[in-house]
Amino acid sequence: MQFLSRWESQRFSTTTRGIPLVDGLPIEEIARQNWQPSRGDLALPALTLDEAAFAANRDLFLRWCRSAGVAVAPHAKTPMSPELAQSLREAGAWGTTVANIQQAAVLLASGERRLLLANEIGGLAAGRRLGALLGAYPDVEFHAFADSPAAVAALAEAARIAGRSELSVLVELGAGRAGARDRATVEATIAAVLAADGLLLGGVATYEGAVATPDADETMRAIAALMERTIAAFALVRHAAPGRPLIISSGGSAYFDVVARALTPSAQADGNASVLLRSGALFFADHGIYARAFAELDRRGGLLIDGAPHSAAEGFRPALTLWAEVLSRPEASLAIAGFGMRDASFDQGLPVPLRVFRDGVEQQGLAETLSVTRLNDQHAFLSVAPDGTLAVGDVIAFGISHPCTCLDRWRVILGLDADGVVTRALPTQFG
Repeated sequence: MQFLSRWESQRFSTTTRGIPLVDGLPIEEIARQNWQPSRGDLALPALTLDEAAFAANRDLFLRWCRSAGVAVAPHAKTPMSPELAQSLREAGAWGTTVANIQQAAVLLASGERRLLLANEIGGLAAGRRLGALLGAYPDVEFHAFADSPAAVAALAEAARIAGRSELSVLVELGAGRAGARDRATVEATIAAVLAADGLLLGGVATYEGAVATPDADETMRAIAALMERTIAAFALVRHAAPGRPLIISSGGSAYFDVVARALTPSAQADGNASVLLRSGALFFADHGIYARAFAELDRRGGLLIDGAPHSAAEGFRPALTLWAEVLSRPEASLAIAGFGMRDASFDQGLPVPLRVFRDGVEQQGLAETLSVTRLNDQHAFLSVAPDGTLAVGDVIAFGISHPCTCLDRWRVILGLDADGVVTRALPTQFG
Protein backbone atom coordinates (compact mmCIF):
# COMPACT_ATOMS: atom_id res chain seq x y z
CA MET A 1 0.00 0.00 0.00
CA GLN A 2 1.16 3.52 -0.73
CA PHE A 3 0.95 4.67 2.88
CA LEU A 4 3.00 1.82 4.29
CA SER A 5 5.64 2.08 1.58
CA ARG A 6 6.12 5.70 2.62
CA TRP A 7 6.88 4.56 6.17
CA GLU A 8 9.15 1.78 4.93
CA SER A 9 11.44 4.41 3.42
CA GLN A 10 11.66 6.39 6.67
CA ARG A 11 14.87 6.56 8.63
CA PHE A 12 14.48 6.95 12.37
CA SER A 13 16.81 9.04 14.48
CA THR A 14 16.93 10.67 17.91
CA THR A 15 14.21 13.07 16.72
CA THR A 16 11.86 10.18 17.56
CA ARG A 17 11.56 9.35 21.25
CA GLY A 18 12.73 5.86 22.10
CA ILE A 19 15.09 5.52 19.12
CA PRO A 20 18.72 5.46 20.34
CA LEU A 21 20.67 5.96 17.09
CA VAL A 22 21.78 9.49 16.24
CA ASP A 23 22.43 8.71 12.58
CA GLY A 24 19.07 7.07 12.03
CA LEU A 25 17.93 3.64 10.98
CA PRO A 26 15.50 2.42 8.27
CA ILE A 27 12.24 1.28 9.82
CA GLU A 28 12.57 -2.16 8.24
CA GLU A 29 15.93 -2.66 10.05
CA ILE A 30 14.62 -2.08 13.57
CA ALA A 31 13.73 -5.72 14.25
CA ARG A 32 17.32 -6.74 13.52
CA GLN A 33 18.79 -4.58 16.30
CA ASN A 34 17.78 -6.96 19.13
CA TRP A 35 16.92 -4.01 21.37
CA GLN A 36 15.58 -4.75 24.84
CA PRO A 37 14.16 -1.87 26.87
CA SER A 38 14.85 -3.77 30.10
CA ARG A 39 18.59 -3.50 29.32
CA GLY A 40 18.35 0.21 28.64
CA ASP A 41 18.96 -0.27 24.90
CA LEU A 42 16.33 2.32 23.97
CA ALA A 43 16.50 6.06 24.44
CA LEU A 44 14.19 6.20 27.44
CA PRO A 45 11.41 6.96 27.97
CA ALA A 46 9.84 4.64 25.41
CA LEU A 47 6.39 3.15 24.87
CA THR A 48 6.11 -0.48 23.84
CA LEU A 49 3.35 -2.83 22.72
CA ASP A 50 3.24 -6.42 23.93
CA GLU A 51 2.44 -8.09 20.61
CA ALA A 52 1.12 -11.31 22.18
CA ALA A 53 -1.17 -9.44 24.58
CA PHE A 54 -2.59 -7.29 21.78
CA ALA A 55 -3.26 -10.38 19.64
CA ALA A 56 -4.87 -12.20 22.57
CA ASN A 57 -7.14 -9.22 23.32
CA ARG A 58 -8.10 -9.01 19.66
CA ASP A 59 -8.92 -12.70 19.39
CA LEU A 60 -10.88 -12.73 22.65
CA PHE A 61 -13.02 -9.74 21.75
CA LEU A 62 -13.71 -10.90 18.20
CA ARG A 63 -14.76 -14.30 19.56
CA TRP A 64 -17.15 -12.54 21.92
CA CYS A 65 -18.52 -10.39 19.08
CA ARG A 66 -19.26 -13.44 16.96
CA SER A 67 -20.96 -15.13 19.88
CA ALA A 68 -22.99 -12.02 20.74
CA GLY A 69 -24.08 -11.49 17.14
CA VAL A 70 -22.52 -8.03 16.80
CA ALA A 71 -19.85 -6.48 14.60
CA VAL A 72 -17.08 -4.07 15.55
CA ALA A 73 -15.40 -1.17 13.80
CA PRO A 74 -12.47 -0.56 16.19
CA HIS A 75 -11.96 3.10 16.95
CA ALA A 76 -8.71 4.17 15.30
CA LYS A 77 -8.45 7.29 17.48
CA THR A 78 -6.88 5.15 20.21
CA PRO A 79 -3.60 4.27 18.42
CA MET A 80 -3.95 6.06 15.06
CA SER A 81 -1.81 3.28 13.65
CA PRO A 82 -2.78 2.19 10.13
CA GLU A 83 -0.94 -1.09 10.60
CA LEU A 84 -2.92 -1.98 13.72
CA ALA A 85 -6.19 -0.92 12.08
CA GLN A 86 -5.40 -3.18 9.13
CA SER A 87 -4.52 -6.08 11.44
CA LEU A 88 -7.86 -5.79 13.25
CA ARG A 89 -9.81 -5.67 10.01
CA GLU A 90 -7.93 -8.67 8.61
CA ALA A 91 -8.73 -10.57 11.82
CA GLY A 92 -12.45 -10.03 11.31
CA ALA A 93 -13.41 -6.46 12.21
CA TRP A 94 -16.20 -4.90 10.08
CA GLY A 95 -14.10 -1.85 9.27
CA THR A 96 -12.63 1.12 11.14
CA THR A 97 -14.05 4.01 13.16
CA VAL A 98 -12.55 7.50 13.02
CA ALA A 99 -13.34 10.66 14.96
CA ASN A 100 -12.77 13.39 12.36
CA ILE A 101 -11.87 14.17 8.77
CA GLN A 102 -8.11 14.14 9.39
CA GLN A 103 -8.28 10.63 10.82
CA ALA A 104 -10.42 9.55 7.88
CA ALA A 105 -7.77 10.89 5.49
CA VAL A 106 -5.03 8.90 7.24
CA LEU A 107 -6.97 5.64 7.17
CA LEU A 108 -8.10 6.09 3.57
CA ALA A 109 -4.52 6.77 2.49
CA SER A 110 -3.44 3.56 4.22
CA GLY A 111 -5.91 1.48 2.24
CA GLU A 112 -8.98 1.22 4.48
CA ARG A 113 -12.19 1.23 2.46
CA ARG A 114 -14.96 0.96 5.07
CA LEU A 115 -15.11 3.80 7.58
CA LEU A 116 -17.51 5.01 10.22
CA LEU A 117 -16.95 8.66 11.15
CA ALA A 118 -18.39 8.60 14.67
CA ASN A 119 -18.91 12.31 15.07
CA GLU A 120 -20.53 15.34 13.53
CA ILE A 121 -18.09 17.01 11.15
CA GLY A 122 -18.99 20.68 11.70
CA GLY A 123 -20.39 23.18 9.22
CA LEU A 124 -20.33 23.72 5.47
CA ALA A 125 -16.58 24.37 5.32
CA ALA A 126 -15.99 20.98 6.94
CA GLY A 127 -18.47 19.50 4.46
CA ARG A 128 -16.39 20.81 1.59
CA ARG A 129 -13.23 19.33 3.10
CA LEU A 130 -14.90 15.96 3.55
CA GLY A 131 -16.28 16.13 0.04
CA ALA A 132 -12.84 16.74 -1.41
CA LEU A 133 -11.50 13.76 0.52
CA LEU A 134 -14.29 11.40 -0.50
CA GLY A 135 -13.99 12.54 -4.09
CA ALA A 136 -10.48 11.10 -4.14
CA TYR A 137 -11.75 7.71 -2.90
CA PRO A 138 -14.93 6.92 -4.85
CA ASP A 139 -14.83 3.25 -3.79
CA VAL A 140 -14.97 3.83 -0.03
CA GLU A 141 -18.00 2.82 2.02
CA PHE A 142 -18.50 5.77 4.35
CA HIS A 143 -20.95 6.45 7.18
CA ALA A 144 -21.16 9.63 9.27
CA PHE A 145 -23.20 10.94 12.21
CA ALA A 146 -25.72 13.78 12.23
CA ASP A 147 -27.73 15.05 15.19
CA SER A 148 -29.42 18.07 13.60
CA PRO A 149 -30.51 19.51 10.25
CA ALA A 150 -27.39 21.71 10.33
CA ALA A 151 -25.18 18.62 10.58
CA VAL A 152 -27.13 17.06 7.71
CA ALA A 153 -26.52 20.16 5.59
CA ALA A 154 -22.76 19.77 6.07
CA LEU A 155 -22.91 16.14 4.94
CA ALA A 156 -25.06 17.09 1.95
CA GLU A 157 -22.35 19.55 0.96
CA ALA A 158 -19.79 16.75 1.25
CA ALA A 159 -21.89 14.52 -0.99
CA ARG A 160 -22.26 17.32 -3.54
CA ILE A 161 -18.52 18.04 -3.68
CA ALA A 162 -17.66 14.32 -3.86
CA GLY A 163 -20.27 13.63 -6.53
CA ARG A 164 -21.90 10.98 -4.35
CA SER A 165 -25.52 9.94 -4.62
CA GLU A 166 -25.74 7.79 -1.48
CA LEU A 167 -23.67 9.08 1.44
CA SER A 168 -24.84 7.18 4.53
CA VAL A 169 -26.01 9.19 7.55
CA LEU A 170 -26.54 7.72 11.01
CA VAL A 171 -28.87 9.77 13.21
CA GLU A 172 -27.08 10.24 16.53
CA LEU A 173 -28.89 10.13 19.86
CA GLY A 174 -27.08 11.54 22.84
CA ALA A 175 -26.91 12.69 26.43
CA GLY A 176 -24.00 14.47 28.04
CA ARG A 177 -22.19 14.98 24.74
CA ALA A 178 -23.33 15.31 21.10
CA GLY A 179 -26.51 13.68 19.84
CA ALA A 180 -30.17 14.58 19.46
CA ARG A 181 -31.87 14.99 22.81
CA ASP A 182 -35.56 14.50 21.89
CA ARG A 183 -37.91 12.94 19.38
CA ALA A 184 -38.58 16.24 17.62
CA THR A 185 -34.88 16.69 16.82
CA VAL A 186 -34.63 13.08 15.63
CA GLU A 187 -37.60 13.59 13.33
CA ALA A 188 -36.18 16.88 12.01
CA THR A 189 -32.83 15.21 11.31
CA ILE A 190 -34.50 12.32 9.49
CA ALA A 191 -36.56 14.75 7.42
CA ALA A 192 -33.43 16.72 6.51
CA VAL A 193 -31.70 13.56 5.28
CA LEU A 194 -34.71 12.56 3.19
CA ALA A 195 -34.88 16.03 1.65
CA ALA A 196 -31.17 16.27 0.83
CA ASP A 197 -29.63 15.24 -2.46
CA GLY A 198 -26.88 12.65 -2.19
CA LEU A 199 -27.73 11.34 1.29
CA LEU A 200 -29.48 8.24 2.59
CA LEU A 201 -30.47 7.04 6.03
CA GLY A 202 -27.95 4.48 7.24
CA GLY A 203 -29.22 3.90 10.77
CA VAL A 204 -28.80 5.31 14.26
CA ALA A 205 -25.92 5.77 16.67
CA THR A 206 -25.15 6.77 20.23
CA TYR A 207 -22.37 6.63 22.83
CA GLU A 208 -23.17 5.21 26.23
CA GLY A 209 -19.91 6.28 27.87
CA ALA A 210 -21.10 9.88 27.91
CA VAL A 211 -23.75 9.09 30.52
CA ALA A 212 -21.48 7.13 32.88
CA THR A 213 -21.14 8.36 36.46
CA PRO A 214 -19.06 7.21 39.45
CA ASP A 215 -22.17 5.37 40.72
CA ALA A 216 -22.48 1.98 38.96
CA ASP A 217 -26.23 1.63 39.50
CA GLU A 218 -26.92 5.15 38.30
CA THR A 219 -24.76 4.48 35.23
CA MET A 220 -26.74 1.35 34.37
CA ARG A 221 -30.01 3.28 34.64
CA ALA A 222 -28.68 6.08 32.43
CA ILE A 223 -27.39 3.66 29.79
CA ALA A 224 -30.71 1.78 29.80
CA ALA A 225 -32.61 5.03 29.22
CA LEU A 226 -30.27 5.99 26.38
CA MET A 227 -30.67 2.57 24.77
CA GLU A 228 -34.46 2.92 24.94
CA ARG A 229 -34.22 6.27 23.15
CA THR A 230 -31.88 4.74 20.56
CA ILE A 231 -34.27 1.88 19.86
CA ALA A 232 -37.16 4.35 19.51
CA ALA A 233 -35.12 6.43 17.06
CA PHE A 234 -34.23 3.28 15.12
CA ALA A 235 -37.94 2.58 14.69
CA LEU A 236 -38.40 6.08 13.23
CA VAL A 237 -35.48 5.59 10.83
CA ARG A 238 -36.77 2.18 9.80
CA HIS A 239 -40.19 3.67 9.06
CA ALA A 240 -38.52 6.30 6.88
CA ALA A 241 -36.23 3.78 5.15
CA PRO A 242 -38.15 0.52 4.69
CA GLY A 243 -36.20 -2.40 3.26
CA ARG A 244 -32.77 -0.82 3.54
CA PRO A 245 -29.94 -2.46 5.56
CA LEU A 246 -29.41 -0.32 8.65
CA ILE A 247 -26.77 0.05 11.34
CA ILE A 248 -27.33 0.51 15.07
CA SER A 249 -24.00 1.73 16.43
CA SER A 250 -22.83 2.19 20.00
CA GLY A 251 -20.37 0.59 22.36
CA GLY A 252 -17.08 1.86 23.73
CA SER A 253 -14.66 -0.31 25.68
CA ALA A 254 -16.31 -0.25 29.11
CA TYR A 255 -19.99 -1.11 28.59
CA PHE A 256 -20.04 -2.98 25.29
CA ASP A 257 -21.74 -5.98 26.92
CA VAL A 258 -24.60 -3.82 28.21
CA VAL A 259 -25.05 -2.20 24.81
CA ALA A 260 -25.10 -5.52 22.97
CA ARG A 261 -27.72 -6.99 25.27
CA ALA A 262 -29.91 -3.91 24.85
CA LEU A 263 -29.65 -3.41 21.09
CA THR A 264 -29.26 -6.88 19.61
CA PRO A 265 -32.90 -7.95 20.08
CA SER A 266 -34.11 -4.97 18.06
CA ALA A 267 -31.65 -5.67 15.27
CA GLN A 268 -32.60 -9.35 15.19
CA ALA A 269 -36.33 -8.56 15.21
CA ASP A 270 -35.83 -6.14 12.34
CA GLY A 271 -34.08 -8.80 10.25
CA ASN A 272 -32.15 -6.28 8.13
CA ALA A 273 -30.10 -4.41 10.72
CA SER A 274 -26.80 -4.99 12.47
CA VAL A 275 -25.34 -3.80 15.76
CA LEU A 276 -21.96 -2.19 15.19
CA LEU A 277 -19.71 -1.53 18.18
CA ARG A 278 -16.86 0.98 18.16
CA SER A 279 -14.64 -0.36 20.95
CA GLY A 280 -10.97 0.55 20.57
CA ALA A 281 -9.09 0.91 23.85
CA LEU A 282 -9.91 -2.61 25.03
CA PHE A 283 -7.52 -4.08 22.45
CA PHE A 284 -4.76 -2.47 24.54
CA ALA A 285 -6.38 -2.80 27.99
CA ASP A 286 -4.45 -1.12 30.84
CA HIS A 287 -3.62 -1.16 34.54
CA GLY A 288 -6.16 1.53 35.44
CA ILE A 289 -9.48 2.64 34.03
CA TYR A 290 -10.04 -0.43 31.86
CA ALA A 291 -8.75 -2.84 34.47
CA ARG A 292 -11.50 -1.42 36.70
CA ALA A 293 -14.04 -1.55 33.86
CA PHE A 294 -13.28 -5.23 33.19
CA ALA A 295 -13.67 -6.02 36.88
CA GLU A 296 -17.09 -4.35 36.76
CA LEU A 297 -17.95 -6.35 33.63
CA ASP A 298 -17.13 -9.54 35.52
CA ARG A 299 -19.48 -8.45 38.30
CA ARG A 300 -22.16 -8.17 35.58
CA GLY A 301 -21.55 -11.81 34.63
CA GLY A 302 -18.39 -11.65 32.53
CA LEU A 303 -17.98 -12.35 28.83
CA LEU A 304 -20.45 -14.93 27.59
CA ILE A 305 -18.92 -16.76 24.64
CA ASP A 306 -21.04 -19.55 23.17
CA GLY A 307 -22.93 -19.71 26.45
CA ALA A 308 -19.85 -20.09 28.67
CA PRO A 309 -18.71 -17.26 30.99
CA HIS A 310 -15.18 -15.91 30.68
CA SER A 311 -13.48 -13.41 32.96
CA ALA A 312 -12.84 -10.09 31.26
CA ALA A 313 -10.38 -9.05 33.96
CA GLU A 314 -8.33 -12.20 33.38
CA GLY A 315 -8.89 -12.41 29.63
CA PHE A 316 -7.89 -8.89 28.59
CA ARG A 317 -4.17 -8.31 29.17
CA PRO A 318 -2.51 -4.87 29.36
CA ALA A 319 -0.44 -4.48 26.20
CA LEU A 320 1.23 -1.10 26.69
CA THR A 321 4.32 -0.51 28.82
CA LEU A 322 6.10 2.77 29.49
CA TRP A 323 9.80 2.39 30.17
CA ALA A 324 11.85 4.95 32.09
CA GLU A 325 15.12 5.23 33.97
CA VAL A 326 15.73 6.38 37.53
CA LEU A 327 17.51 9.73 37.30
CA SER A 328 17.90 10.68 40.93
CA ARG A 329 17.50 9.46 44.53
CA PRO A 330 17.62 12.87 46.25
CA GLU A 331 15.89 11.65 49.44
CA ALA A 332 15.49 8.26 51.11
CA SER A 333 11.77 8.16 50.32
CA LEU A 334 11.93 9.83 46.90
CA ALA A 335 13.12 8.85 43.43
CA ILE A 336 12.85 10.83 40.19
CA ALA A 337 12.21 8.87 36.99
CA GLY A 338 12.74 10.21 33.49
CA PHE A 339 9.20 10.57 32.18
CA GLY A 340 6.37 12.98 32.74
CA MET A 341 3.10 14.40 31.47
CA ARG A 342 4.53 14.61 27.94
CA ASP A 343 5.00 10.84 27.92
CA ALA A 344 2.14 9.21 29.83
CA SER A 345 -1.60 9.54 30.37
CA PHE A 346 -2.62 10.91 33.76
CA ASP A 347 -6.25 11.95 33.25
CA GLN A 348 -7.60 8.61 34.52
CA GLY A 349 -4.86 7.66 36.97
CA LEU A 350 -1.09 7.77 37.26
CA PRO A 351 1.25 5.09 35.87
CA VAL A 352 1.90 2.02 38.02
CA PRO A 353 5.41 0.54 38.56
CA LEU A 354 5.36 -3.08 37.38
CA ARG A 355 8.93 -4.33 37.19
CA VAL A 356 12.43 -2.99 37.93
CA PHE A 357 15.57 -4.00 36.04
CA ARG A 358 19.21 -3.39 36.94
CA ASP A 359 21.77 -4.10 34.22
CA GLY A 360 19.06 -6.09 32.44
CA VAL A 361 18.27 -8.31 35.44
CA GLU A 362 14.87 -8.05 37.08
CA GLN A 363 14.93 -7.02 40.73
CA GLN A 364 12.22 -9.19 42.19
CA GLY A 365 9.76 -7.43 44.52
CA LEU A 366 11.30 -3.99 44.10
CA ALA A 367 8.41 -2.56 42.07
CA GLU A 368 6.05 -3.24 44.99
CA THR A 369 8.01 -0.74 47.10
CA LEU A 370 7.28 2.10 44.65
CA SER A 371 4.37 4.31 43.68
CA VAL A 372 4.05 7.31 41.38
CA THR A 373 2.73 10.31 43.32
CA ARG A 374 2.83 13.11 40.72
CA LEU A 375 4.23 14.20 37.36
CA ASN A 376 5.94 17.27 35.98
CA ASP A 377 6.44 17.81 32.25
CA GLN A 378 9.35 15.36 32.10
CA HIS A 379 9.79 14.09 35.65
CA ALA A 380 7.92 11.45 37.61
CA PHE A 381 7.98 11.55 41.42
CA LEU A 382 8.17 8.09 42.97
CA SER A 383 7.53 7.33 46.59
CA VAL A 384 10.01 4.69 47.81
CA ALA A 385 9.35 2.45 50.79
CA PRO A 386 11.83 2.75 53.69
CA ASP A 387 13.44 -0.56 52.78
CA GLY A 388 13.43 0.13 49.02
CA THR A 389 16.75 -0.41 47.24
CA LEU A 390 15.97 1.50 44.04
CA ALA A 391 19.13 2.94 42.48
CA VAL A 392 20.03 5.55 39.90
CA GLY A 393 20.12 3.87 36.49
CA ASP A 394 17.50 1.25 37.29
CA VAL A 395 15.00 0.78 34.44
CA ILE A 396 11.35 0.65 35.47
CA ALA A 397 8.47 -0.76 33.43
CA PHE A 398 5.23 1.11 34.14
CA GLY A 399 1.64 0.18 33.40
CA ILE A 400 -0.59 3.02 32.24
CA SER A 401 -4.21 4.05 32.67
CA HIS A 402 -6.23 5.12 29.60
CA PRO A 403 -4.51 4.07 26.34
CA CYS A 404 -6.18 6.80 24.27
CA THR A 405 -4.42 9.67 26.05
CA CYS A 406 -1.10 7.84 26.31
CA LEU A 407 -0.66 6.67 22.72
CA ASP A 408 -1.31 10.14 21.30
CA ARG A 409 1.89 11.36 22.94
CA TRP A 410 4.03 9.04 20.81
CA ARG A 411 5.07 9.14 17.14
CA VAL A 412 6.25 5.54 17.31
CA ILE A 413 5.23 2.51 19.39
CA LEU A 414 7.77 -0.31 19.56
CA GLY A 415 6.44 -3.87 19.41
CA LEU A 416 7.90 -6.42 21.84
CA ASP A 417 7.99 -10.21 21.58
CA ALA A 418 7.59 -12.64 24.48
CA ASP A 419 11.29 -12.22 25.37
CA GLY A 420 11.01 -8.44 25.60
CA VAL A 421 12.89 -7.83 22.33
CA VAL A 422 11.80 -5.12 19.92
CA THR A 423 10.10 -6.69 16.88
CA ARG A 424 9.00 -3.66 14.89
CA ALA A 425 8.20 0.04 14.93
CA LEU A 426 4.57 1.13 14.61
CA PRO A 427 4.32 4.77 13.52
CA THR A 428 1.28 6.68 14.77
CA GLN A 429 -0.52 9.37 12.80
CA PHE A 430 -2.16 11.76 15.23
CA GLY A 431 -1.30 14.80 13.10
